[in-house]
Amino acid sequence: MSDYVGRLAPSPTGFVHLGIARTSLVAWLDARRHGGRLLMRIEDIDGPRTVEGAADEILRDLEWLGLDWDGAPTYQSERSDRYRDALARLGAMGRTFPCTCSRREIREASSAPHGPTESTGAVYPGTCRDGARRRPDRTPAIRFRTEPGDRVEHVDAVLGAIDQDVHTEVGDFVLLRADGLWAYQLAVSVDDLEQGVTCVVRGADLFDSTPRQKLIRALLDPNAPDLDSVHVPLVVDAAGQRLAKRHRAQPIRTLGRSPEAIVGWLARSLGLTTEAEIRPAELVSAFDRARLPSSPTALADDA
Repeated sequence: MSDYVGRLAPSPTGFVHLGIARTSLVAWLDARRHGGRLLMRIEDIDGPRTVEGAADEILRDLEWLGLDWDGAPTYQSERSDRYRDALARLGAMGRTFPCTCSRREIREASSAPHGPTESTGAVYPGTCRDGARRRPDRTPAIRFRTEPGDRVEHVDAVLGAIDQDVHTEVGDFVLLRADGLWAYQLAVSVDDLEQGVTCVVRGADLFDSTPRQKLIRALLDPNAPDLDSVHVPLVVDAAGQRLAKRHRAQPIRTLGRSPEAIVGWLARSLGLTTEAEIRPAELVSAFDRARLPSSPTALADDA
């Protein structure tokens, strides 16, 4: 067994579609090829969007495909104390501040340019950094205070290098939302640190999150090993839109295909095989990150 520790980290906001299955297959193959451990973490911190019973369905769907994991699943909804502790530690470093700005106000601020990607959103203009809150009658969110010099370089196994000045390109980002929900950036950073994760495999749409998480990681544990990452290009529909639960992407169980046929399509789309039907275990020995595509895959009619 190597020192490699990976994780499957689905959000129980719906079912497993081909996009989720594809990224999960890569995470599983990468861990097994390295002889490492693969953890299961249910990222259910967004309570309003969590669908009752979805977590169990996701676990069953992944098992149906032939994917397994090591140890019992963990649930982010049970780890608020750990996130609260991390938030307090960052606060003690002077790295947090309360903010009452709404997303709309930030978006409309004349001084707020857009971040490096659409998912990043508008760069926070610094309205509440020094306590001059726009709306003191509102419950504040807690933001991470970026500083000049918060520049992060990272090289991904598929997408290559990212060099991001978090202070100027992203700005002060949310750690705890005004509605009391933990932000993704804090939760996954804390979990990856505490679970000893060494490699993150996830969709390419989250690539620009990596610098923020590495920044948090370095502050919470300066001695933590650097993260390896594999960001898998997305599966897109005929219109070029990424498959998503909210866009009615089909659940894999409703496709009328065997698990071997679905894995076969996923593996072909990743350049890993020419077989129409195959089991995940048959792909391990030949798996090579260098063969993975670096651009999105269009969902073909034969999927």
